[in-house]
Amino acid sequence: MTEELDESLHLFIVLSRASEWVMAHAHRDIRRHGLNPTEYGVLELLYHKGPQPLQQIGSKILMTSGNITYVVDKLEDKGLVKRRPSEEDRRVSYAEITSLGRSFLDQAFPAHREAIADAVSALSAEEKKIAIALLRKLGLATQEQFKYGGGTGAPKP
Repeated sequence: MTEELDESLHLFIVLSRASEWVMAHAHRDIRRHGLNPTEYGVLELLYHKGPQPLQQIGSKILMTSGNITYVVDKLEDKGLVKRRPSEEDRRVSYAEITSLGRSFLDQAFPAHREAIADAVSALSAEEKKIAIALLRKLGLATQEQFKYGGGTGAPKP
């Protein structure tokens, strides 16, 4: 049991460090374009998924909703995003990418995709497929476990 716990801890450390370095590559590229990672995440969401209710953007990019207003304000100041009130519900506002924002990402996204590819280039195409499958399995299982109160460190019956 101790060996399995040690391996689990080792996996956690290695996974965390790898994630940090891949994210460092991504963040460096994003900053090169004059945005922070959250701004880029919102812009990329709107680029790929179309207009989104402000209230739902946070959950889609893993961010608290309180910060979304601030981020959308900054993107709006840069002319990359605009707000549009909902026609069905006056309480809802949508964020949508502007033509300037679309043009910006048309130019920035290919280089960003290349920066990510460079960051994970130590793995072969086959190793990437295996890593994706294993990490998806791990992510889904830990998400379910978390939802139902598992993973608290308490011994299993």
